[in-house]
Amino acid sequence: MARAWACALGLLVALSAQAAPAVPSTPATDPGTACDRQAQPAGCLLRLALPQDAGQLAYYVSQQPAAAPAPDTALLVMHGYPRDAAHSFNAGLAAVQGAGLQGRVLVVAPLFQVGPAQAQRCHTPGETTAQAGDARWRCGTWLAGEASEGAQPITSFAALDALVAELARQWPSLRTVTLAGFSAGAQLLQHHVAFAAAAPPGVRLRHVIADPGTWLYFDPVRPRPAGGGAADPSPCSPAADAPAACRWAMQTPDAAACPHYDQWKYGVADLPAHLGDAAAARARYRAADLAYLAGGLDDGPGPGNADKVLDHGCAAQLQGPYRLQRAQGYAAYEQQVLQPARPRPLHVVPGCRHDVACVLPAAAARPALFPGVR
Repeated sequence: MARAWACALGLLVALSAQAAPAVPSTPATDPGTACDRQAQPAGCLLRLALPQDAGQLAYYVSQQPAAAPAPDTALLVMHGYPRDAAHSFNAGLAAVQGAGLQGRVLVVAPLFQVGPAQAQRCHTPGETTAQAGDARWRCGTWLAGEASEGAQPITSFAALDALVAELARQWPSLRTVTLAGFSAGAQLLQHHVAFAAAAPPGVRLRHVIADPGTWLYFDPVRPRPAGGGAADPSPCSPAADAPAACRWAMQTPDAAACPHYDQWKYGVADLPAHLGDAAAARARYRAADLAYLAGGLDDGPGPGNADKVLDHGCAAQLQGPYRLQRAQGYAAYEQQVLQPARPRPLHVVPGCRHDVACVLPAAAARPALFPGVR
């Protein structure tokens, strides 16, 4: 199996080719801060009052609502497990600058806060901490779309929907909002796709999923790299010059060996009641505007690949051993099973390990982040 997954590393590289109520944001404290250069809490960090008195959601922005020129696109970058929103924001800025789109693209990075007891487990040094009135989750709950803590909870999906609606209200020039998630942020967004509110009127909503640890499947099958003939379906050469010897097979795993492999958040069996119908979620996912990114070196336990925080449980392992293989397997699942009406390519970013600052600004990521720009 290890040799088969190794072969699959080269197989899909070639594939690169409910509105929320309007609620005000807290204004920035220093309109003169150069937020289009780097994230700074003073002047670049706004707070959105979430619906239903659920608290506030902090988010970085690259320019103030009244500033010129007026952007036509927003790139919202969703942080990973350590809630490194400022780092994610800076990666978004670098992506915009590399594409030559300064002034046209508003960069946004929300920050899902946790309480002090949780913060040591999922905090980035230097990142702003929770303030009084902030909505708070637990370290692993926001990435699965779960509700915040407290008397007036809100799911992380609904919080994202409210932020998208707020961006459209504060920056009425926006015509496209692209939600790009990396690592745990990609898990949140890949799940959000199937349950997102409708985009605000006149706004196109897109999702870009980059290097999630695990994926949400809408069918009980899982991908397995396979090569050779019918008598020898699994072994295939790991040589870089022989990727054509491999192909993908969709198989239904033995549920007795891994009883929860198809349950939420890995699948839609036993879907939480508040998320509705699994068939409707599958249909929304198939119809969504999506693109996928994966670091070309995010394929093992080596330095820089955050293997300690990668899910190695049996449900995750059925999707592949590491993030790149899991992304490639999901791309094959889309082609063979989901079959969306429009191609949704996997763009493999050469030379990048598990690093948002490498993946998002790379030239190979531009077709996913900024369609039509090279």
